[in-house]
Amino acid sequence: MSQLTYLDNSATTFPKPEEVYAFMDSFYRNHGVNPGRSGFDAAIETEEMVTETRRMLTNLFNGDDPDRLTFSYNASDSLNMLLQGMTEKGDHVVTTMLEHNSVLRPLHHLELDGTIEVTHVHFDSHGYVDPDDIKKAFKKNTKLVIINHSSNVIGTIQPLKEIGKICKEHGVLFVVDSSQSAGAIPIDMKDMGIDALAFTGHKCLMGPTGIGGSYVMEGVPVKGTRFGGTGVRSAVKTHLEAFPYRLECGTMNLVGVAGLHAGVKWVLDKGMANLHKQEIELWDRLRRSAQEIPGITTYCAENTENQNPVLCLNVNGFEAGDVGMMMDVDFDIACRTGLHCAPKVHELLGTVDIHGAVRLSIGPFNTDENIDKAIEALKDIASIKN
Repeated sequence: MSQLTYLDNSATTFPKPEEVYAFMDSFYRNHGVNPGRSGFDAAIETEEMVTETRRMLTNLFNGDDPDRLTFSYNASDSLNMLLQGMTEKGDHVVTTMLEHNSVLRPLHHLELDGTIEVTHVHFDSHGYVDPDDIKKAFKKNTKLVIINHSSNVIGTIQPLKEIGKICKEHGVLFVVDSSQSAGAIPIDMKDMGIDALAFTGHKCLMGPTGIGGSYVMEGVPVKGTRFGGTGVRSAVKTHLEAFPYRLECGTMNLVGVAGLHAGVKWVLDKGMANLHKQEIELWDRLRRSAQEIPGITTYCAENTENQNPVLCLNVNGFEAGDVGMMMDVDFDIACRTGLHCAPKVHELLGTVDIHGAVRLSIGPFNTDENIDKAIEALKDIASIKN
């Protein structure tokens, strides 16, 4: 593991900051009790950490009420709750070809059940969705638009403010999947017109796996779809409508929240802009070098503007999976190959028939040496058949 060059940060950032590991261990050892259920000191102190984490994330997204910041297992979990809780029979939903299966599959199941109708808007040759195409897809029964802020395949960052403005003008709810952007790209829900946001903790927020959540703005209609214990008002037969209980039930992933707490603090201390600058500079050098290698095709990697550090490519003459295996076995480089849980992106890229592409994604702990190693590996692999 010590020799591994890790370039799969879009799947999950690795390693985590030492502060995250240390806080998770110390907090769980000393405060691993159930928050919000009891009145003894340890439970109260545990609840204070949970509340402070809600507050930090609410501020990060420019929300108003920390109680409306709810925790879940991950972004997929929250997206399921939002999409099921915000749609009704007869609704029309607009989404895009850029989406991850965490959006595509819940929508598809709702469509199969006869609850909703879905329109998928295309992205252009550079990897961006035109807000006007979103507007053109509206129907009389359009209930909401859902889009990911940044693609997990090609890294393009979408114009949320422009799309949010169109949604507000037409009375359409705007939901955003921030899995690849929360903690990396500033998100201002008010300025961008976002009604509900799903996030995950284990990527740019530098927390562990198994923790995520959502923020729902005041007045946005979302019904609860899960019911159970809340720790308060136990005699009430129905699940509580007040936030955060509406979208939370049962005992939370406390150690996950603790790790997220430390991860957010680390990101804020380092500065999102500083981290992004460092990562995109490495990405740009990797991009430029890869594009100079004969036999390599990159996808939607134009420049550093509105871009996250994710490079998608193929080596002519090779299956993506074979390239990934050589990167791992021969060069000790971890990357991701295939369709990346985003099949519609690959439909438009034209890579479905060749089983997807190779994805190299950069994180805050990558170095110039890591990029040098990846470039040399790509050169060696490409030279075999080109």
